[in-house]
Amino acid sequence: MTDHPKHAEVADATAEVEATMAPQVVPVNMYETSEALVLVAPMPAVMPGDVTIEVRPGRVRIWAHLRSAAPKDYLLHEWDYGGYERELEIPAGFGRSAEASLANGQLALRILRGDPEDDIKLAIHPG
Repeated sequence: MTDHPKHAEVADATAEVEATMAPQVVPVNMYETSEALVLVAPMPAVMPGDVTIEVRPGRVRIWAHLRSAAPKDYLLHEWDYGGYERELEIPAGFGRSAEASLANGQLALRILRGDPEDDIKLAIHPG
C-alpha cells in the first residue's frame, strides 16, 4: 500500500518547517502537593506519542515534534502545531518516579517525591 500523494506533501512540508524552526517555548505552571511536584503545560494539537519527557536529578525536559505543516496561505499565523520544548530546574527531593497525561491540549506531569534512582523517560498516556 502506497501513501497518498497529499500525505507525502504534508510530511515533506512538516519536515522542512521543523528543520528550520526554533521550538516554541512552552509556558509551565508548577506546584507542589504532599506527594509530588506537578507541572501543567499547554501543548495544543499534538498527540501523546508526539511528546517526550525526560526527568533527571534537578531537571525536567519536555518536548513535542511538529504535528503537521500542511501548506496554507495564512492571513495571520501566530502559532504552529507543535515544535514545543521546555527544560527547567526542579527542586531537590523529587524524581523517584513520574507519570504524565495529555488531554484537551494540556500536558500534566507528576514527579513523585523521593530521590531519583535513574533518569526517567516517560511515555504519555491519553488522558
